[in-house]
Amino acid sequence: MKISENGVSPQENRAKPARKVIITCAVTGSIHTPSMSPALPITTDEIAEASIEAARAGAAIIHLHARDPETGQPSADPAHFRPFLKRIHEETDAIINISTGGSSVMPLDARLAAPRETEPEMCSLNMGSMNFGTFPMLDKYSEWQHNWEPDLLDATRRTVFKNTFEDIETILDDLGKQRSARFEFECYDLGQVETLGFYVKNGLVKPPLYIQFVLGVLGGAGASVENLVAMKNCADRVIPCDYHFSVLAAGGRQMAMAAMGAIMGGNVRVGLEDNLTIAPGVLAQSNAEQVGKIRRIVEELGLEAATPDETRALLALKGRNRVKF
Repeated sequence: MKISENGVSPQENRAKPARKVIITCAVTGSIHTPSMSPALPITTDEIAEASIEAARAGAAIIHLHARDPETGQPSADPAHFRPFLKRIHEETDAIINISTGGSSVMPLDARLAAPRETEPEMCSLNMGSMNFGTFPMLDKYSEWQHNWEPDLLDATRRTVFKNTFEDIETILDDLGKQRSARFEFECYDLGQVETLGFYVKNGLVKPPLYIQFVLGVLGGAGASVENLVAMKNCADRVIPCDYHFSVLAAGGRQMAMAAMGAIMGGNVRVGLEDNLTIAPGVLAQSNAEQVGKIRRIVEELGLEAATPDETRALLALKGRNRVKF
């Protein structure tokens, strides 16, 4: 074998292909309200344009909730989803991931109405019931555009986000088995990782898996490196197959925790659903701005943003031609 002057072979000297990192952008969600940021997408056109810009900035997956375009209130109505789904599908090749979480005040059938009708490539699936406290945000604002905003935040003191075992099994059957969707398995704590392991071992969930470690929601695991490592170690122990994972942090730890996830071999999620800022105390101007920032971080780590088609191959998705929008 020929050895170069620096003591390594030409084969070893060749640069290895950069690992691909999937960037998800959650563009609006149901947590933040219109009074909190002028950049939060509310109307059909705003959600569509935010999604298209995020895809152009490097997001392979667009995670979507809907809102009433008149009030900005979170909505599960398929009529509020259809117009922006159609436009995003026509103008990008991004993977569309529709939430089955909606908000804690929505019953299961309402939360599933849009994905049942539109049959996207991916859906989110929260792996358990939990306290989901957004009421601390009441102390940060003194004026509201709509009366429903403080009422919705205050309701999280006394409501529980409900996903029982039966609910999880309904989602797996209705959207997975019957409609061939793959899932973003959202795990907010160790018990939810254990629950996912249970369903894998019992054959209701099959690889490839895409696990989203969700940090920083009051009621779940806080946004710390220690918690992320604990959740990853738990997944390694209880999930009996290879899996892909991603990291999101609600609030100002968004970028730091996403970067840590990429360093640990995972993928990343950003977007105004999870965090309204781009730097401490500075509101983000758009979802695309957050995507651009995490993409730069990923690339400076020697990694590359995965394209939508590369992501489809990694996650064995059914393909954009099999959706109903």
